Amino acid sequence: MTDFASKLAATVEKNDSLVCVGLDPVIDRLPAGLEKNAAGIIEFNQRLIEATSDLVSVYKPNYAFYGALGADAWDTLAKTLAAIPDDIPVLLDAKVGDIGSTAEQWAHMIFDEIGVDAVTVNPYMGKDALDPFLSYADRGVFFVCHTSNPGAADFERLETSEGPVYEHVARKAVEWNDNGNCGLVVGATQADSMVRMRSIAPDLPFLVPGVGSQGGDLEHAVGDGLREDGQGVYVNSSRSIIFASAGSDYPEAARTATQQLRQQINDVRTSSLRTTSRGVAQSG
Repeated sequence: MTDFASKLAATVEKNDSLVCVGLDPVIDRLPAGLEKNAAGIIEFNQRLIEATSDLVSVYKPNYAFYGALGADAWDTLAKTLAAIPDDIPVLLDAKVGDIGSTAEQWAHMIFDEIGVDAVTVNPYMGKDALDPFLSYADRGVFFVCHTSNPGAADFERLETSEGPVYEHVARKAVEWNDNGNCGLVVGATQADSMVRMRSIAPDLPFLVPGVGSQGGDLEHAVGDGLREDGQGVYVNSSRSIIFASAGSDYPEAARTATQQLRQQINDVRTSSLRTTSRGVAQSG
C-alpha cells in the first residue's frame, strides 16, 4: 500500500485540488428518488463519488453516520469505500483515543479491517492512546487540535504556561511524528490561529473542517495554513456539497459545489504563492 502522504500528494497534483469531501449521509436528507434506507445511502454515496472523484484530494466518511445505521453499518461503509478510486486516499473521521488493548483493536479495525488510509484521533489520553495508530507508518493520524465548534473554548483554548492547550497538542504531534504520518485537525473558524499553527508545525498536513455551513474563513485558513510546497491544507466540506440539492440532480449539484470550492481554494493558493515568490525575490 502506498503511504498516505505520497498517495495524498499524488492526488492533489492529479486533481489540482485541496478539497476534502465529507461523506456524511443522513437518511432523512436523502434526495428525492432514493430509498430512505441503507441501500439509498449506498446509491447516494456512489453517485456523489462518481460525480466528484476528479475534483477532490481526499474523501472523509464520518464513522458515526454509518454506525447509526445499526446492522447495515458495515456493509454500507464497505460499499461506499469500494466506490472510491484506489488512488484517492480515504480519511475515516472517528476521533478515537482510548488506551491499551482497546486502542489496539480500534487501530486494527480501522486500518486492517476497514482499510482506510488515515484516521482522526483524540489525543487527550496521551501518547499511549495513540501509539497503536502511529505504529502504522504508512497511514495518516490526524490529532484533534483546534476545532471549529464553539465548545473548543472549554478545553482546547485554555491557557497554560506554554500557551493554549491546542498549541501543546500541535507540538506533541510534531514530537511524535517519527514515522512522518501525523497531521492536525484545525477548524476554519479558528483561522486567526492558523499562522501560529503553521509556525509550530511547518511540515504537518492540516485537515480543515468548518468551511461552508459553519462559516469558516477560507481565505485565511488556506492562505495562512499552506506549506511552502503549496499543499498541506485539506479543506473539508460535507453538507454544503453532498446536500447541495434535494432533487434528482444532486450529483450535478455536488459536482458544481466541489468545483466552486476547488476554485476558491486554488485562487487563494495562487495568490499566496505569488506573495511568497515576491518576498523571496525581494529578500534575494
